[in-house]
Amino acid sequence: MSIDEPPVRVSDRGAATRGALLTAARDVFAEAGFAQAAVTDIVAKAGASVGSLYHHFNGKADLYLTLFEEFQNRQQERTREAIHSVRDAGESDPMRLFIAGATAYIDGCLAEREVSRLFISGDGPPGFDRVMQKRLRRWARLNAALFHSADGGVDEPLVIVLTGAMAAAVTEISLSDDADASRRLAGDIMAIIETIRNPRTERA
Repeated sequence: MSIDEPPVRVSDRGAATRGALLTAARDVFAEAGFAQAAVTDIVAKAGASVGSLYHHFNGKADLYLTLFEEFQNRQQERTREAIHSVRDAGESDPMRLFIAGATAYIDGCLAEREVSRLFISGDGPPGFDRVMQKRLRRWARLNAALFHSADGGVDEPLVIVLTGAMAAAVTEISLSDDADASRRLAGDIMAIIETIRNPRTERA
């Protein structure tokens, strides 16, 4: 480093190492699967040391769970921005708001198909199925906030149908090997979901 270059702060270097480890873990998990992935392969791909990995993470499972949480945070932000955008444009229909958020979520799965596939494949650390179930329940609660019945409660049957349909759609899109077919499937799924109405509300 020349005297004209600013010194690299330890925090910056640590953040760069952490990011490199996560990127390497994502690639190794995508190629080998979680169970077969080796810590030595991850640190070699990241250009880091085993010691640095354990400085930032508790191990292979922690890397996987961090990748999952960061992906879900990005997805939540995509969904939030999409809903706020159509709401700010004057849209108030709950189904239209849901469609906007759901479309953004699926677009995120398509944009990060390798990452999305990691968490749908079933090859994760022990207990990850419970993490997924917890996240799905949280997703359902967020959806429920958009739909309210005439008495002020939650339109629970509709929320269950929509959340289940979206979960199935995400699985199919994430596991597909054909990106173009996935995009067509996503469009067809959203068109069908858009036609769903609650018969109790229609009768009311």
